[in-house]
Amino acid sequence: MLSSLRTTLFHVINRRFFYGWIILAVTSFAMIGTGPGQSHLIGLYFEDISREMTFSFAADWMGGNRQTAITFAYGGATFLAAFLLPYVGRLLDRYGPRRTDAVLLLFAALGAWIFSKADSLSGLILGRLLIGLGVSACLMAAFKAYVIWFSSGRLPMINGLQMAAGGLGALMATTPLQNVLSITDWRGVFTGLAIITVFASLFLWFILPEHQSSADKRPAIKTQLKEMGQIFRSPVFWSIVPLTALSNGSFLAIHGLWIKPWLRDVVSLGEGDSAQLLFAMTLAIIAGYFSLGILSERLSQLFDIRPITVGVFGMTLFLTTQFAMAYGWATSPLLLVVFFGFLGSSCILPFAGLAQIFPKKYSGRVSTILNVQVFMGAFIIQWGIGAIIELWPTTEIGYDPASYQVAIGVLVLMQAAGFVWYLLSQQLIKKQPEMI
Repeated sequence: MLSSLRTTLFHVINRRFFYGWIILAVTSFAMIGTGPGQSHLIGLYFEDISREMTFSFAADWMGGNRQTAITFAYGGATFLAAFLLPYVGRLLDRYGPRRTDAVLLLFAALGAWIFSKADSLSGLILGRLLIGLGVSACLMAAFKAYVIWFSSGRLPMINGLQMAAGGLGALMATTPLQNVLSITDWRGVFTGLAIITVFASLFLWFILPEHQSSADKRPAIKTQLKEMGQIFRSPVFWSIVPLTALSNGSFLAIHGLWIKPWLRDVVSLGEGDSAQLLFAMTLAIIAGYFSLGILSERLSQLFDIRPITVGVFGMTLFLTTQFAMAYGWATSPLLLVVFFGFLGSSCILPFAGLAQIFPKKYSGRVSTILNVQVFMGAFIIQWGIGAIIELWPTTEIGYDPASYQVAIGVLVLMQAAGFVWYLLSQQLIKKQPEMI
């Protein structure tokens, strides 16, 4: 009965309005609602959390630095969640995005609730692990749904609109979240996120219909594993992975955790000025996702320039903003953070590019396997930046500006190596064009 009601609703709406746009709206709302608890400016909570907790073994292990302990908990849980993503990809390709996302969002809700009640490092790790697993499925399910509902030529624009919605979630994690934190604390924020996520899961399960072309016939697990092997053996896939993982990881690590300390220690900005710049940067991220997605679609239609090529060009320009940060350029911090946010959004284009290259039945696994590399990159970079920065003695206000120069400089060199790898890989692919 429930299935027939969903089907009836689909037919009524689809007669007057392409239902794919409804799918985009629903998935975008999920991204907006979960933003403050995922990766966006999670550093806003760190000081409050560190004041409440002692982190016995982690604090001792890390020289009593509570922020590093929290970073380890958050990043470590993100790293662990990444290893579960290939299984998420299999579920998406086997059961479809609606069912998979609805179930996994319940894990995210449980994680947010555990995080809100945590009084130890283990509680934070468990909560963050479940949040990361559930919310990452939200993004990957959206990408899978777009492959089903939209033509491949529209994927760059649609993915861009989805990520722009994610940027609105990040926007909620700036000034609006600061206002919420004046009413409640970080525990209240995560409790609210748990409630919202439960309602999102119920909506997906009971209201959203399946696509009519999504056959009930499910591929055998053996077949799925064989197809995953083909992805892992693909030269095209591995040509773009290092640059995407390093650029995206750097983007997430700096934007989510280290941009605020950098503004404080290098540019010498106070809380109010930093909040304004973070707000501006987030607006630039939204603009980047929106405009670069549309631009990529147009370039593909008019000049046959693929989204991956546009993404590589954008990620190369993104390097220049990080070089300026490493150099300590503070003449116009507003201009710097705006370009950082806008160009950093180009890191998402390879997802659409790979979805166009591989068959539709691979789309869930291709996206999740690539996302695994991004998660791993984000974890290693988050931890690595902290490890390098803490080699220098702290100052009265924070960390030594010279430490940021070295840490971000290392990131620049790593991404430059990823760019060289991409160029060399393209030469091999041109010699053997039959290789996917």
